[in-house]
Amino acid sequence: MFLLLILALTALCAAASEYHERLLLRPLPQNALLASFNFRSNSSQQSFDQQNFRYFPRSLGQILQHAHTKELHLRFSLGRWDAEVWGARPWHGAREGGNGVELWAWVEAESDDEANARWSTLTNALSGLFCASLNFIDSTRTIRPVMSFEPEGTHANASLQLLHGTLPHEVVCTENLTPFVKLLPCKGKAGISSLLDGHKLFDASWQAMAIDIRPVCENGECVLEIEQTVDMVLDLDRSKRPRADNPIPRPLPTEDLECDTSKPYHAEDSCYPLDKGTEPGWSLEQVFGRAIKGSCPLSTEWWGDEMMAGGKTVCINVDPERTVDVRSAKPYGEVKEGHMRCYQLPDGTDFDLELHEEVIPPIPLDQPPLHAARAITGYGQERGGVESVFTNPSLTETLEIVYLESLPWYMKPYIHTLKARLSPAAALDPIKETYYRPASDRHRGTHLELLLTIPPASTLTLSYDFEKAILRYTEYPPDPNRGFDVAAAVVRLVSGGRPEYLRTTTLLLPLPTPDFSMPYNVIILTSTVMALGFGSIFNLLVRRLVAADEVPPTPLVLALARVRGRVGAALRGLLRKGKKE
Repeated sequence: MFLLLILALTALCAAASEYHERLLLRPLPQNALLASFNFRSNSSQQSFDQQNFRYFPRSLGQILQHAHTKELHLRFSLGRWDAEVWGARPWHGAREGGNGVELWAWVEAESDDEANARWSTLTNALSGLFCASLNFIDSTRTIRPVMSFEPEGTHANASLQLLHGTLPHEVVCTENLTPFVKLLPCKGKAGISSLLDGHKLFDASWQAMAIDIRPVCENGECVLEIEQTVDMVLDLDRSKRPRADNPIPRPLPTEDLECDTSKPYHAEDSCYPLDKGTEPGWSLEQVFGRAIKGSCPLSTEWWGDEMMAGGKTVCINVDPERTVDVRSAKPYGEVKEGHMRCYQLPDGTDFDLELHEEVIPPIPLDQPPLHAARAITGYGQERGGVESVFTNPSLTETLEIVYLESLPWYMKPYIHTLKARLSPAAALDPIKETYYRPASDRHRGTHLELLLTIPPASTLTLSYDFEKAILRYTEYPPDPNRGFDVAAAVVRLVSGGRPEYLRTTTLLLPLPTPDFSMPYNVIILTSTVMALGFGSIFNLLVRRLVAADEVPPTPLVLALARVRGRVGAALRGLLRKGKKE
């Protein structure tokens, strides 16, 4: 009976714990390739509370338990998504963040002070886990959004508080990828995670790593789900170069570039890329430097005697007429659905896809529902301005968006200068709601949230003025003349069904910078004056002047006198001898 109970509990835990992974490949214009890695696993809430981890990473689970965090979203991003060329964002922008590191979480707390303490515990623990500077997310970089974010999970507890922090100056590198991969069940040894290489990921034109943890309840059963996502846009020409010939990514020499010489502005120092009219050829081994090391044995999607509809691990979005060669020593599964071809990885053998260069019309891309841009205006060291431009490309639909800005405390906006202009002009006021929390010097930053409405085929220009603060000389970074990074603005589209997100580019804010050589000059001059003054006064107070015969002889003085007498006698003897000769 006891053995049957153990087997039943084991089967229940195995059923409640699942792991899925999927790779989506989508060719983009201008010889680019979008690679989206998705890893999803879950653990029953009861097993998680008892620290019985199966696929859920223990290191991350214990941090969430200690910090009383019920839902977590962490982003590592680098680069800019070119919506005009690449089309709509992957995952509707829900799995990307602004440049650097972005973190928001729902923390269980009864008061603001308790929430802040647990938020500090969470950021410090994640900083050590992911080798990032998340411990620098203090009160000056933390806000509490009101309209921009909604929980993705199912929460029964009402005492949850949302906190959001950013580090726009954080440089994302291999030190962040390594702990990210270690959270996966196969840890980069098998499955699609074996393609993740820092040299390829951080050489991409745009990349984003995301971790999302949320509770999901269905039919009375609750599980804690973790989803890890890696999205990157690779340049095929640059990625296919062998690392042995190009260990450090460098641009091609001018003589090796393929330029469109028919352009009127073509010259020796300017090159417009040549459009061959063909889809370039590539393979997984050429692009990622390696083939897929078989399937992950822990994945719950597999193909047995019959092909299962859910067993789609690697999918590629290409024209149905394009030839795709598969290299595998063992049998594999394949499903074709329109422009999508999906494959199930074999066990214990390499798997590679190869596409040849062919003349095939490109697949039309989904266009983004909104275009957004933000820039700093004005000049001088005292004041400036911010201008954000939103364009609604739809001819029929009115967009409703939430605009969120988290500004540093030394960038003080004048809310009375906030202006919104529509082009073409319209009678309605585009600003529906405003939430503004002013900054406090060295305590908290500025929190600005706006609910905006954009009519069809219209452009909304949002602008305001701000004042620059003067920092203490100890608050400047080692490279103050570069400028200070301002976090990207978060734009949420609330129209329609599921929310869509996009981030603007980060801003580079120049602040009044003193001449840092002057403190050192002052210190040196002051130290010199102090040394001379102190030394002179000390000598006058302490030194006593006496005659030479008043000084009592000491053994050292007598010894020196005898030596001096002997040396003098020897010298006199030499002189007399010289005169006689």
